[in-house]
Amino acid sequence: MNKLYYSYEMFKNDTLKLTSLSKGFKEDAILGIARGGLTLSHFMSQVLNQRNLFTINTISYDRKIQKDSVEIFNIPNLDGLKKVLIVDDIIDSGKTLQEVLKLLKEKYPKVEFKIATLFYKDKSLVKPDFSINKTDIWIEFFWEVDLDIKDKF
Repeated sequence: MNKLYYSYEMFKNDTLKLTSLSKGFKEDAILGIARGGLTLSHFMSQVLNQRNLFTINTISYDRKIQKDSVEIFNIPNLDGLKKVLIVDDIIDSGKTLQEVLKLLKEKYPKVEFKIATLFYKDKSLVKPDFSINKTDIWIEFFWEVDLDIKDKF
């Protein structure tokens, strides 16, 4: 399998670029998709000094295998917001984001949603509004690889 190790330094540089690209959106809040988007959404909220940082949980992978369905839970209350930046580390097939957007637009039809991501694939069903890297290989993010301690417990 063709893959890329994505280091902290790469992440830091790309996060600053992504934040610069998206800052014109002037979001009222950032919504990180857990788990992959948590590290990125936290860093972007720091750079943008955006204290309205929410998360939504999705499960669409079991390790490296994509599941047939997407589970979405812990939906935040976005009442009163006008613009929300949805943040995830990578858009692979786009199924997760497609389902998240569908649910959020039904629940909050007056909110404008835009998507920011570090990586996306051409085959994705959803294209990001802001992105840094297009890829067709597996990305091994430092937060998944460097702290791979789950087998030690």
